[in-house]
Amino acid sequence: MDANAANEQLQIIRTLMERSALYRRAMAPLMTAAGVTGILGGLAGYFARIGPGWGFVILWSSVAFAALIISLLLVRQQALKDAEPFWSPPTRRVAQAMLPALAAGGIIGPAHLLFHPQGLVANALPELWMFLYGCALCASGFFIARGVKLLGWLFILCAALVIIIPAPTNFPAWPHVEMAAVFGGLHLAAGIYLYYSEKAQSRP
Repeated sequence: MDANAANEQLQIIRTLMERSALYRRAMAPLMTAAGVTGILGGLAGYFARIGPGWGFVILWSSVAFAALIISLLLVRQQALKDAEPFWSPPTRRVAQAMLPALAAGGIIGPAHLLFHPQGLVANALPELWMFLYGCALCASGFFIARGVKLLGWLFILCAALVIIIPAPTNFPAWPHVEMAAVFGGLHLAAGIYLYYSEKAQSRP
């Protein structure tokens, strides 16, 4: 690594450390929005009685895409508010850290259906998505608030519990409940915690 690249890396690390409080504030609306989106997705799957197969993959891929778009809009709004570039070097580092696990999660559903069309996708995907998303959060936690890494481990723990605890055989909508409870519930709980903890810290 040459001197210019090393200086750039040091500057990025310094910027991330200086903006840790700012990122923590920005995470509250992101987590809350993702939580509400996840819960709405679970309700939609439950009441529409969407079973295993393409319907399940399309629904939850749409929920993930909607949560991503909302998050990007909130980040852009925060960047405009603070007069900072949206796609800054620190933001790129966070995106690059999360990309492999998120890309794997986006590929695994359609690939499973294409090559194993008879598989029970709705029963197989939730724990895989939870595990991969938890890995993505843990990777991003090296660049932003440490609490994000803890949230990632909670997703990984939930994935393990979903594998261990058998799904009710007489409740076909159970995968939607799992997705809503974990992706919706954990995000919403994190958003509420960040909002109130930040509010408490800002008091004189």
